[in-house]
Amino acid sequence: MADIFDYLTWRGDLKFSQAPFNPVDNIILSQFSYLPLDGIVPGPEDKEGISIRSAAEMFREKLKKNKSNIKSLIIYKDDPLLFSTLASSNRFGDCRLFGYANYIDTAREVQFSALCIDLGDSSCFIVFRGTDFSFVGWKEDFNMGFTETIPAQLEATEYLEKMAPMIKSPLRIGGHSKGGNLAIYAASNCCKKIQKRITDVYSNDGPGFHKSVITSKGFAEIRDRIRSYIPQSSVVGMFLEHGCDYSVIKSSKIGLLQHELYSWEVTHNDMVQVGKVTLGSRFVDKTLKEWISGLNHKDREKFTNALYSILKASQAKSIPELEKNWFIAAGRMIKSLGNIDDATRHLIRKTLGDLFYTAQRNINTLLIPEKNKNE
Repeated sequence: MADIFDYLTWRGDLKFSQAPFNPVDNIILSQFSYLPLDGIVPGPEDKEGISIRSAAEMFREKLKKNKSNIKSLIIYKDDPLLFSTLASSNRFGDCRLFGYANYIDTAREVQFSALCIDLGDSSCFIVFRGTDFSFVGWKEDFNMGFTETIPAQLEATEYLEKMAPMIKSPLRIGGHSKGGNLAIYAASNCCKKIQKRITDVYSNDGPGFHKSVITSKGFAEIRDRIRSYIPQSSVVGMFLEHGCDYSVIKSSKIGLLQHELYSWEVTHNDMVQVGKVTLGSRFVDKTLKEWISGLNHKDREKFTNALYSILKASQAKSIPELEKNWFIAAGRMIKSLGNIDDATRHLIRKTLGDLFYTAQRNINTLLIPEKNKNE
């Protein structure tokens, strides 16, 4: 059950010029994008860059000076270890980081972060971060259920078109979770000149799209360059439609925890693949798609906005903040229920009831005999 840290032990001494970029490098850099690099990596307006090795040293210094603040920004607990491991390796240590963007716009309900990584092999990897701890980020994810285009997708396209002219080498684009979705959307909607320079587009358990995206000319142009991966028990990656094939990856964890890239099993130059997603994943996928298709566009939006308004009533802005003051936050959310009008309250009850009924109707998905699992 080897993971990305084992891979770095096996391949960390080999530069990309010695051992070509492979799918494991993709998930490593997609995970790396979650690190808080503000004040360390130059932004999109700056043509200069900084090596991963130098960036890691600056990160350590910032951690010493303001440990509590930096720790609150770390989404995955193993990210600091990943940072230091990459910095000490021949493969990643000299990779140049530049074009770092990271911001949240509450009014527009957008959470966006991206980074360019010069690999030193005459290619550049542009990576988009997935959803962070902010409620705005999660609300944006929920908006995908009723909005054909979310602001972060437009930001990703604009970012790609801004950074590509500054890069002379071929382009790889990727990301984890929402970041994978952004990578595909940006590659589908950028100008043809940039599209021709893209060699691969990686989506690692990223949600899909509405029909208008996967039937577009831009999507058709890059379809054969999309490398889509989901874990056995994928939930996020099964959301909406993908319009292309995907590979199912073995994970060392169960259920929703398989979404974490640290749990994905790897070999010396690839990820360990299995034939099918689990019955549980198929059950969730079938249930959510039927449930969403049964809601009209207006009701989807009202339901999402109503739940978000209850969450906002907690006065917390992120999941860690909510957990820290859970008792007070819960009281505020319960109190906010009294401010919801009767029609909205009825809609919430009915929508959740429909979800439960749909799940009951699809329970037989979990009862498929063993012999049919691979059919």
